[in-house]
Amino acid sequence: QVQLVESGGGLVQAGGSLRLSCAASGRYLRLLFSNYVMAWFRQAPGKEREFVSVISGRGGTTTYADFVKGRFTISRDNAKNTVYLQMNTLMPEDTAVYYCAADDSYGTSALYYAYWGQGTQVTVSS
Repeated sequence: QVQLVESGGGLVQAGGSLRLSCAASGRYLRLLFSNYVMAWFRQAPGKEREFVSVISGRGGTTTYADFVKGRFTISRDNAKNTVYLQMNTLMPEDTAVYYCAADDSYGTSALYYAYWGQGTQVTVSS
C-alpha cells in the first residue's frame, strides 16, 4: 500500500513558477520506491483528468504532455521518496487540481495508476 501526499500548490500570477512535491509513504516503501513509476495529472473544473508528466522509477525516462513541454520539469529523489513538478511560465489555463499518482507500469493514462494523492490546487491569475 502506498500513500501519496501532494504539496506546493497555491495562487500565482501568470508567468510565475511553482514547485509541487509528492511525498510517498507506506510499509516497506523505503526499499521499493524506485520500483514505482510516478506521474502527475491535473483536473480543471468541468474537465476530465488529464496527463501532465511521468517519470520512470530511477528517473531515466520522462514524458510530458505537449502543453507543458519546455515549461514543466518532473524529477524525483528516491532517497526522500519524493517526486517533484517544477512549473515555470505558468498560464491561467494551467489552473487545476494537480494529482500525484504511482504504479509499477509506465504510462500516460490515469487508468494505469493504482495509487493517488488527494491533490493540490494550483491557481494562475491573469
